[in-house]
Amino acid sequence: MYSYGCQRIGHGGASALAPANTLASFDAALEVGVDMVEFDVRAHHGELILAHTIFHSRLPRNVRLEEALAHLASPRFQGIDLNVDLKRPGCEVSLLDALRRWEMVPRTLISSQVPSVLDRVRELEPSARVGISVGGRIARMSQRWRDWRAQVLSGLASRRWDAVMAQHRLVDDRLLDDVNLTGARLYAWTVNERPVIEQLVGLGVHGIATGDPRLFA
Repeated sequence: MYSYGCQRIGHGGASALAPANTLASFDAALEVGVDMVEFDVRAHHGELILAHTIFHSRLPRNVRLEEALAHLASPRFQGIDLNVDLKRPGCEVSLLDALRRWEMVPRTLISSQVPSVLDRVRELEPSARVGISVGGRIARMSQRWRDWRAQVLSGLASRRWDAVMAQHRLVDDRLLDDVNLTGARLYAWTVNERPVIEQLVGLGVHGIATGDPRLFA
C-alpha cells in the first residue's frame, strides 16, 4: 500500500482476475489488496443490478445490488470503501435506500458522469460523498462539457462535488494542484499498466482504479 495515501481501487472488483461486477471479482480484489472496490449500478426491469452497459445488463445472472452490498458488508470487507458508479438518472432513491439498509453510506463514494445524478443524491442524502466522473472526448461531448476543467473545478470549489474521477489521460500536475486547492480529491481511472500507475503515484493523485490490483505491488 502506498503510505502517503493513494487509494488502491479495484475496478469492477478485480476485473483482470474475475468477471467485473461479480462477487468473485470482489473476493479477488480483497485477496490481492485494495482500499476501495468500484462497481457499476444501473436499473434493469425495475431492479438495481451491477452492470457496466445496457448490453451487460441484459446478460443472465447479473448480481443484484442487495446481493453485492450483503457480500461487501461482511466482516471480511471491513475497512474497504466502496465506489458506486451510477450510470443513469432515476436510480438515486433506490441506491440510497439500499446503502442505508446496509449502513454503507459513510463507506461509499457515489460517482457518475451525469451531474444531475449527483445533485439528486446530494438532495436526498446531504452526507453522501459524491464524485463527478470525466471520461474521454466522446463521453465529455455526451455531457456537453465545454471547458470541463473549469466546470469541474468550479463544482469542487462550491462543494457541489467532493471528488473528480478522471480518465487517467486527463490527469496532469496542473489539474492535481487545482483540485488540491479546492480541498477535494482526484482519482484516476482505469490504469492497467504498471509504469502509468507509478507515474500517477509519483504525481500524488489520491487514488487509482485498475482492473488488476496486483500492479500496485
